[in-house]
Amino acid sequence: MYQVVPGGAGGTITDVIPKQKHSKDTQPLVGAGVIGLVLLIAAVTAWCYYIASLRKAELLKTQLLDLNKDGYIIRNQGGSIVFRMDFRSGTLDLDSCSKEGEMLSCERTTDRKLNFFIETVRPKDPVQCYRVRWEELVPDIPVEHAMTYKFAHWYGGAVSAIQHWPISISGQQAPKPFVTSDIYSNRNEFGGILESYWLSSNATAIKINNSVPFHLGWNDTEKTMSFQARYNDSPFKPIPGEAPCAELSYRICVGLDVTSIHKYMVRRYFNKPNKVPAKVMFRHPIWSTWALHKTDIDQEKVLTYAANIRKYKFNCSHLEIDDRYTSRYGEFEFDPTKFPNASAMFQKLKSNGFLVSLWIHPFVNYDSENFHTCVERGLFVREPTGRLPALVRWWNGIGGILDFTNPEARDWFSSQLRSLRSRYGVSSFKFDAGETNYLPWKFSTRTPIRDPSFFTRRYTEMAIPYNDRAELRSGYQSQNISCFFGPVDRDSVWGYELGLKSLIPTVLTISILGYQFILPDMIGGNAYLNRTDGNSVLPDRELYIRWLELSAFMPSMQFSIPPWEYDNEVVEIARKYTALHESIVAPRVLELAGEVLNTGDPIIRPLWWIATGDETAYKIDSQFLIGDDLMVAPVLEPGKQERDIYLPAGRWRSYKGERFDIKEPLHLTDYPVDLDEIAYFVWV
Repeated sequence: MYQVVPGGAGGTITDVIPKQKHSKDTQPLVGAGVIGLVLLIAAVTAWCYYIASLRKAELLKTQLLDLNKDGYIIRNQGGSIVFRMDFRSGTLDLDSCSKEGEMLSCERTTDRKLNFFIETVRPKDPVQCYRVRWEELVPDIPVEHAMTYKFAHWYGGAVSAIQHWPISISGQQAPKPFVTSDIYSNRNEFGGILESYWLSSNATAIKINNSVPFHLGWNDTEKTMSFQARYNDSPFKPIPGEAPCAELSYRICVGLDVTSIHKYMVRRYFNKPNKVPAKVMFRHPIWSTWALHKTDIDQEKVLTYAANIRKYKFNCSHLEIDDRYTSRYGEFEFDPTKFPNASAMFQKLKSNGFLVSLWIHPFVNYDSENFHTCVERGLFVREPTGRLPALVRWWNGIGGILDFTNPEARDWFSSQLRSLRSRYGVSSFKFDAGETNYLPWKFSTRTPIRDPSFFTRRYTEMAIPYNDRAELRSGYQSQNISCFFGPVDRDSVWGYELGLKSLIPTVLTISILGYQFILPDMIGGNAYLNRTDGNSVLPDRELYIRWLELSAFMPSMQFSIPPWEYDNEVVEIARKYTALHESIVAPRVLELAGEVLNTGDPIIRPLWWIATGDETAYKIDSQFLIGDDLMVAPVLEPGKQERDIYLPAGRWRSYKGERFDIKEPLHLTDYPVDLDEIAYFVWV
């Protein structure tokens, strides 16, 4: 800026504020100022990002769950991580996520749109639950989440051929359909009793929604179980008319301890029985013809079998005539050659105090007289177009399988059962099979079913009119059928693969899945050729005795190979344990059975039921509880007349009269148990 003022001759004087010239001494100060300004801007920016990240972190939390782009973790009330789920089908775009109340929702992965949310559905003590849903919007894209199982011991899911308690995972398995299957014919599949429910020792439970096209896999190296939803290359079907867009939805609940969280899940998410089967089923053994005679059964053998039951002074809830009493599979009349006077046989049995049940199945073989009738009336499950009946192969041949979603097929099958009841006075039926592996991979039914295992549910419903004494070996959402459920056939062996050692883990698993009226397999197993320990056609004698002792503490007992096939000592042991079952076990089981209708709590319980914080109790698979006050520890090893026993803290009295008043759990090492004994302890 300048100013003009009067001056001397010839010109003006200009008064200017001169521009200063920086010396070399002042340049470092300028540089420092610039750097300081840059640092200030960076600090402000970092602070802004920090504040934003805090806000984002707060946004992606709901109660005790933290969400990130690759999955989420859940903590318990103490702050420890108890559950981790990783997303395998995409990475969430966190900028698409928002929070409203207790719901986190996201609209995108890094490469596509989707619908995803996690909602807190019970934000209060002592149980915290989360509802999770990942829905793809593009057809045929699978959804897969991987649950880390290394934090705890896990239980539930399905029965299996090699049964362990807790679940023991080995190797790797790509996700495969989680549907009911016959594990006797295919030992790598899931079993005939199955529910999409798992429970952990750190008080966490997960229940997959029934609408999910659910596939299960695992990886022992990564310590993960893969939960996948898909329609591609799968027997699951989308809703008719809708695109096959997969949805994986489930609920996770966290509680204070493993017992209380299971009680909560059962009350909230499981069917429950609506009645208790006939009391005599709990008190007296069932006697089946199967293991003794297989398909070589006839009228004379049935009458002789019944006469021997009375001769050796055993009680009988009912006598079960098993496989091949008909001429062909799919017929409902006694083979006149093998049973020349079935009516007289039934009258004789009735006069001797026997009720009789019959083996039944859902198949009609192509050589049966009923096959043509069922084809003409459209009673079979059909091939995918629905125009032709589908032929299926089962363990007794080839034929059609009745479509129990079809009211006409249900009525026809029911009419055959009613006819047997009215003609002969049949008391009930053993409903065999029912697993989805006997359906074609692609099939159609009169009423479309999205989940193949729903066919199992429809089959189990056929037992409802007979559920006082009926027996089923498959179950899916079938807890309220209110009859006895039995696992698939056992081999006459000691081990964990369908052997004696598998019995307790299998019964505990079935119990956790909500099936409380349990009929273990026949005492001693089925004595199949090449699947029997020992050199005899009979099960090993010691194995038979140990199996008998264990069965006496189950809700019901079932003989097939009779004790008199061995010797008088075995007969006396059998009398001792059928009497013990009737006098000690059955009254307690019946008391608990009545409670099941309201609570759904197991009758047969794991040790952790009363020892919820006990790490050792989580792993015990050779002892069990009946209720809270009767603990059983059978011998399950050949050649042993002693075993180690784990006593939870409390006041116990042994079957020998010993008293244990202990404030801490106690190991009884090499506790002596004679061949004719089973160790059990009563809470005092």
